[in-house]
Amino acid sequence: MTLRMSAPRPISFSAFGRRVAPTAIARLMSAALENPRLLSLAVGFTDNATLPVEPFRAAVEALTRRPGAPEYLQYGTNPGRPLLRERIAARISRAEGWPEGRVAADQILVGNGSQQILHLAAEVLCDPGDIILLDRPSYFVFLELLRGLGIEARTLPVDAAGRLDFAALEVAIGGWRTSGELARIRGVYFVSYFSNPSGRTLGADEKRGLARVLAAHGLVVPVIEDAAYREMGFAGPSAVPSVLALEEWVAFPRLYAGTLTKPFATGLKIGYGCCTDETWRAKMLHAKAGQDFGSANFNQSVLEEVLGNGAFDAHLGRIRAGYATKMQVLHEALLAGGLAGAGWRWQRPEGGLYLWLTAPAELDLGGDGAFFRACVETGVLYVPGELCYGDAPERNCARLSFGVLAEADLREAARRFCAVAQQQRG
Repeated sequence: MTLRMSAPRPISFSAFGRRVAPTAIARLMSAALENPRLLSLAVGFTDNATLPVEPFRAAVEALTRRPGAPEYLQYGTNPGRPLLRERIAARISRAEGWPEGRVAADQILVGNGSQQILHLAAEVLCDPGDIILLDRPSYFVFLELLRGLGIEARTLPVDAAGRLDFAALEVAIGGWRTSGELARIRGVYFVSYFSNPSGRTLGADEKRGLARVLAAHGLVVPVIEDAAYREMGFAGPSAVPSVLALEEWVAFPRLYAGTLTKPFATGLKIGYGCCTDETWRAKMLHAKAGQDFGSANFNQSVLEEVLGNGAFDAHLGRIRAGYATKMQVLHEALLAGGLAGAGWRWQRPEGGLYLWLTAPAELDLGGDGAFFRACVETGVLYVPGELCYGDAPERNCARLSFGVLAEADLREAARRFCAVAQQQRG
């Protein structure tokens, strides 16, 4: 006997339920599934060929051989495993050049990927209609998260080189004050290292300057620094200090969000936040308790093990060179396809997984346009850059990821992309 569906009756959804819609990631994945010959330069996955099977197996064997009760298979604690938080705190201290212990374990909370940390942070800070300032371009999944919560995103102005434009920011703040919107600004967010999507690292001078401008206008609001790719520099982790270390940000409540899974094994889905404000951290943990009351304890145990036995850093050393090579392969394939000669622009990043392309202004790369449809029909997928703007989207940009595909497939994907670009140019 099959379950019969009741006659359709309208459901009265909440304001949140009315706002949520299929995400861009879901749409891109659907496009990929509908075309089995499609090569994806869209998804920001890591390379399957480099996933750390042997270090993972060794960590699991070490856990299962450990005497005593198998607590790693039991529920964990809401903030995260104590030893894992200690090791994360020590790792952050080393990244900033501080002695171990400068960052305390009780400043750390562990989440189901850094995405959960970002969601919790925004959820407890903002009501619908509030505003978050963010980088331009920015992480489009965070933008979708904000839209789902009814939070408005305003982008920080940048100059032609993509650097923060403080003179333009002064003008924008004046406009927000006149319109009465200044009081609605509840926080600042930026992806600071080898950014998703632009690949750019925010300089220390830009971070300092941003703090000074905000403070001068009384906007001492919480700041969220998304450092998911900090450790994925091709030559090593970025040495640019974070907001945790810069004196100009001391008066601001700060959340430094990171991940242990992009640099190791994405399927383990463990991220973290380091929060300088005790009340903000507590509120996030209260909200988290209603979601999962403790991220996967086994996954945390595995990461705790590989951080302690050196396997995590050894794996990072292996993949950095591999991603540097794949970035160069994609870069050279785009050059060979004639994009630079056709007026396209991009910079080679020094880390991360992405190239950010800007096409001539007359080309529309939006997800509802002829260029995107032609790419899908040709068998290549990319992230339309319009998704990466909180306001005033630019439709002549694209994010290409070199993380997943093998080198031969990267060349073929680039060839297909460039073929469409040349056709659309004609």
